[in-house]
Order: sequence, then structure tokens, then C-alpha cells
Amino acid sequence: MEDRLITVAIHTYERAVELKTLLESEGVEASLQNVNLTNPVVASGVRVRIKERDLPLALRVIENTDIFVSGENVGKNNSRHTILVPVDFSPYSLHACDLAFLLAKSLKTDITLLNSFVDPSLPGSLQLSDSLNYEVANSEIRERLEKESTSNMNSLCLSLKNRIKNGELPPVKFSSQVSEGIPEEVIAGYARQINPTLIVMGTRGADTKERELVGSVTAEVLDTCRYPVFTVPADTHIGDLKDIRKVVFFCTLDQEDIIALDRFARMMSGNSASITLANIPSKKQSGGDTTAPFNALQRYCQNHYPNFDFSICMFNHKEAEIQFKEYICSNHIDLIVVPNKKRNIFSRLFNPGLAHRLLFRADIPMMVMPV
Repeated sequence: MEDRLITVAIHTYERAVELKTLLESEGVEASLQNVNLTNPVVASGVRVRIKERDLPLALRVIENTDIFVSGENVGKNNSRHTILVPVDFSPYSLHACDLAFLLAKSLKTDITLLNSFVDPSLPGSLQLSDSLNYEVANSEIRERLEKESTSNMNSLCLSLKNRIKNGELPPVKFSSQVSEGIPEEVIAGYARQINPTLIVMGTRGADTKERELVGSVTAEVLDTCRYPVFTVPADTHIGDLKDIRKVVFFCTLDQEDIIALDRFARMMSGNSASITLANIPSKKQSGGDTTAPFNALQRYCQNHYPNFDFSICMFNHKEAEIQFKEYICSNHIDLIVVPNKKRNIFSRLFNPGLAHRLLFRADIPMMVMPV
């Protein structure tokens, strides 16, 4: 059954070839059907076929808004297979850096360290009374900030090399980058350049995060970045993927659940864990019975991911966050996984997503999967 071919898309010949090339660059074996052998370019109903077992990964690729890249990029995989680690040299970001090295060893990737400094010429940093002396001051301040950031990054890199030499960290290849700009914008922009496997970011304790809700760089990255983000609380006990034994995976009973779960399962390949499929019903779902679709999802997961043990937990819509907090405390959860849909700026400001809310209410590592 796993080798059964299914049609995942029907396109013109050119677009079918582009999709086939893109799928194969992501590790999905694909073939074309109904190609006009005499003049393939005129074919309009070319089927792109894949193996059934590759469907979740193929869906993830197809759901990507950048699926049909420009002609010169077709067939090229820009991914560096790297973990992007934004650092501000604070203790919690350095703690996340340590964990990133252990994750990189498990995932067989390298690491890119990223630090940003804010250009004083950005709007809002200049008072009208300062305008006469601004040009000179701006140049001096910018130079000082860049030197300070570069010096801190060089010191961190030297420390990491020494720790690798002493056996305190695994021997993972790493590079560094210092850029100018607002942190969340620099992170999102640099991520688009290198297509990281994962972004690892440190977070403060829950009490501190509540006080700094609006200014959290991690929260902004969660809401805007289209790459998997692993948030690491300051006091986490996780030192490797093998330490992740109990997982809560939030479901919405949409197709995106399978896409996000497949991505997570591939990242955890070779490891086993107990995964609770948890649902916070929307207002539309709260009046209906979701037991049957949830049981179907559980059966699908158990059949396709035998390394994991799946269970179900459904929360009440009105008391979901209270029930969730009680659940993670009583069950000693190691990781929260949240599928994160792309949302417009209005909804992000006035109705923060689940990943955003959980970030400020739980001292538990969280994996956010964009879908």
C-alpha cells in the first residue's frame, strides 16, 4: 500500500515539471503521467504522481506559497541544512545556543549564529532637538555598536571552539553573522536567505515574559517567520531530542495537522515519544461532536508513525488555557508542538495566535511548525 502511486496535482507540462523538480529536491520521488510524447509542451492535463507514503511531505511542499520558484532557481535547493540561532549574548540566548549544538548533532546540520544591532537612524530614535548634531553622532554610535556586536560575537565563537575542544559541546560546524537592523526583521530576512532547517531561540521565564509581552522578539518571529521555531525556556531540562518523551501536539482537525505532524516526525526520526493529540475547539466546533474525526486522526497517526504512541485529549473552549496548564503540570510534558498558520497583521495584533499565547504562559519548550 505504501508504494501505491497517487496523483497529487494536475498541471500544464511546464508547471508539472517545476512541481516534480521541487518535490524531488525535498526528497519526494515523483513521476509524470499523460505527457504528450510528440509535443510535451502542449500537454495541459499532466499528472504529478507520488508514492502514498510521501503524501504528507508533498502536501507541505505544495502548501508553500513559494512553490513555483522562478525558472533560474528550479532544481536548486537553497537550504544550507543549518540551524539558525539568534543570540543577544544574554544567559537565556546562550543556553539556547548550547541546546542548538546538541540538536544539530542529532539532525546532522551545521549552525549559524546571528546577532543584530539597531541602527540609530531608524525612525523613532531621533528627537527634533537633536537634528543638528545627528549626522556625526549617528556615524559614531553606529560604528561603536557594530564593533561591540562583532567583538561579542568573536568572543562567543572563541568560547564555543574551546568548549568543543574540551568535549563540552559536540563537534558541529558553525558560522556567525552580525547584521544591522531590528532583531525580528533581521531574523526573518536572514532566514529567507538561508532556508534554515530550524530556528532555535531562547526565552525568559514565564513571569518575565508576561511583563514584556509586547516587546518579545521571539513572539514576533513566531507570528511572522515561515520556518520551524524551537523556543527554549531558561530552565529547560531538555539536552537532546532523546530527552523529548512526552509531547502535546495541538490539532485543529484541518489538513495542516498532518503536514505539521509529518514535519515534526521527520525531525524526530529515530526517536520515540508519547504524543497527545490535543484540541482546543473553535467556536464553530464547540457545539459539535469531534470524537469521530479525532479517532480517525489518531488511527492515521498510529499507522503512519509507529515509533510514536498517540493519545487524545480534548479541552473545553471556554476553559482551554486553564485545563491545558493543569494537563502539562500533571503529565510532565517535555514539549509543545503547535501548527502555526500565516495570519495578517490585523489578526496578529488583536487576536494573537495559539503559539503566541502559549509562549507567555508556559515554561516548556515549544516547537512551532508553520503551515
